[in-house]
Amino acid sequence: MSKPFDGAISAFYQDGAPEEIRRAIAGADRKDMLDPDYPHARRLGRDTYEDQLAALQIELVKMQAWVKVTGARVVVVFEGRDAAGKGGTIKRFRENLNPRGARVAALPKPSDTEASQWYFQRYIQHLPAAGEIVFFDRSWYNRGVVEHVFGFCTPEERELFFAQVADFERMLVNDGIRLTKFWLNVGRAEQLRRFLAREGDPLKHWKLSWIDVEGLKKWDAYGAAISETLERSDSPHAPWTVIRSDDKRRARLAAIRHVLTGLDYDQKDPAALGTPDGAICGGRDIWHV
Repeated sequence: MSKPFDGAISAFYQDGAPEEIRRAIAGADRKDMLDPDYPHARRLGRDTYEDQLAALQIELVKMQAWVKVTGARVVVVFEGRDAAGKGGTIKRFRENLNPRGARVAALPKPSDTEASQWYFQRYIQHLPAAGEIVFFDRSWYNRGVVEHVFGFCTPEERELFFAQVADFERMLVNDGIRLTKFWLNVGRAEQLRRFLAREGDPLKHWKLSWIDVEGLKKWDAYGAAISETLERSDSPHAPWTVIRSDDKRRARLAAIRHVLTGLDYDQKDPAALGTPDGAICGGRDIWHV
């Protein structure tokens, strides 16, 4: 089976990636963390991960029961670079939840009609009703980063987005929606390693897009757009939670733990929640290019 995009990811690894990125990937095994600044040298062990995940998923079931009984509305926004682990983390949230009350909103490119509407309009219809949890796999923050980097919006449209986003999120929170915003941050070498793995696995070709391929060449532009977006859209009522996701296992646990800690659901078990790792999960101050 041929590689997607004529092997463009492998070609970038061979000819386009910085030398230090190629060396990091070539010299590591699959359990090694490639970013020297990542606070752990090795991936979390499987047994530890599975034990903690099982305990947290029991807490998620309790939380969903509380959401249904109380009529709470929960929104969890997942943003991050391509291959940062958004979809995999959402999957672990939902594995044992009732899908009727825990759904994913992953919106495609806007239609011509949607493109003519108020920018936030198409997202509003996917917000939760009473008793629902909605996971946004990317969100209105496309305008702050991806659309800007690729020229899909004008500077004026982006400025309007930044002028409105804090008020938009304040309205959601003031209306009672429990809003959590995650930015999953992955290092450059780890991102490329994940893309190479997807390129080599026919079952994961669907995860790759033209945007992914072209985005490999725009690391610095993405970094500048992310930094500005985090700074301009962080607020007391809707703060960003940054998760360093080079280790997918630690990232998944951190995200679930953070959401559960922030909700006052019935029969919460503090021992099951465990202790947060502040080097992995924190405010926007732990984000770095």
